[in-house]
Amino acid sequence: MQVYLQSLGCRLNEAELETWADQFREQGLQLAPTVEDAHLAVLNTCAVTAEAVRKSRQTLHRLHRSNPEAKLVVTGCHATLSSEEVAGELGVDLVVDNADKDNLVALSREANLLPTMPEIATTPAEPSLFLRNRQRAFIKVQDGCRYRCTYCIVTALRGEERSRPIVEIVDEINRLSSMGVQEAVLTGVHVGGYGSDCDSSLSDLVRAILNDTDLPRLRFASVEPWDLPSDFWNLFSNPRLMPHMHLPLQSGSDTVLRRMARRCKTQEFEKLIDDARERVADFNVTTDIIVGFPGETDAEWRETMATVERIGFGHLHIFNYSRREGTKAARLPDPVDKATRAARSKELHQLSARQKTEYQSQFVGRRVDVLWEGKRIDLGNGKTLFSGYSDNYLRVHCAIDNNALPNAPISQVRLTHVAESPRGAVLEGVT
Repeated sequence: MQVYLQSLGCRLNEAELETWADQFREQGLQLAPTVEDAHLAVLNTCAVTAEAVRKSRQTLHRLHRSNPEAKLVVTGCHATLSSEEVAGELGVDLVVDNADKDNLVALSREANLLPTMPEIATTPAEPSLFLRNRQRAFIKVQDGCRYRCTYCIVTALRGEERSRPIVEIVDEINRLSSMGVQEAVLTGVHVGGYGSDCDSSLSDLVRAILNDTDLPRLRFASVEPWDLPSDFWNLFSNPRLMPHMHLPLQSGSDTVLRRMARRCKTQEFEKLIDDARERVADFNVTTDIIVGFPGETDAEWRETMATVERIGFGHLHIFNYSRREGTKAARLPDPVDKATRAARSKELHQLSARQKTEYQSQFVGRRVDVLWEGKRIDLGNGKTLFSGYSDNYLRVHCAIDNNALPNAPISQVRLTHVAESPRGAVLEGVT
């Protein structure tokens, strides 16, 4: 029997997918490369924006159309927020609430969606991410959030903060490392709050991973720019902790941040970034910005543009505000019209593209270590195109002679120039 797994949305959803992959394999099931090959399909949905909900529903329908004979399990934030609606969709056999995600495999068995447990279950021989030619694993370290930003539906759907035990996380990373995984990305809803429920801290967790594993690379996914331990930047003295963080700002205007109920003012955020850049060599900071939050005036928007210009980011994730029922922001007055949101988004995208190119240009001529991942493309001229990421999360492309292909997942290249790609600016390199 084969199971197909698909995730939408955040890195936390991706980490959960990897956990289920291992659990299904321990039950004697194989992972299907496509839904057409599967006897069971699992979809981990997202509801962070209206567009995410649309994609979740669209994907659910596509999975059923592609293989109407497969059993279909749906979980995640959209499935939790609209459980009755999802349960009524054609082809859905089981809806698993976010609160029950840890028991998804067992619940699938209880619903008779899995075959009888084989006499000899299998132990995963290698992580499922290798099926997608990835050497980086997302590690779920905690779930839930004790804060309630007014625009965020996820905190309501994920519940209170719950941290995984350090020993459990270390054991998972050691298992993945023994199988060849080169990089772990720590993810959760509120990673900075790790340990708030168990008398620990994010620093304690990172130190334990660095001390008790041999993993070559450790990095963070998204971390809110507050609740960071006082000794946090000291951790980066270990070169295995990668000099990059995604620190969501959301707006560069303090009055908008107050309406969002964010716990960080722009001046505090700037100081945080200044401290990081002073303490950590080549530190790359990326961020999120929400465009057109209710009541956002032209003056507030100009403040956001000025803040982004002043700080400078390696990359911006830009989101047009999406009204979500069940959030406080949905009841705020003075919505920003669609045309204004579109114009502001375009302006910010242009600034983001310029800053990304400027930041990457600083590294031209430098030699960097790159973790190669993703599909290798045969260029047809005796060379193969490799792609991967530097330690500070710069995307690198390198055309390598077929008779000199890298014999290690991480190797050094010299960065020659910045080029454009469908995904924006990218650094080209040579070995």
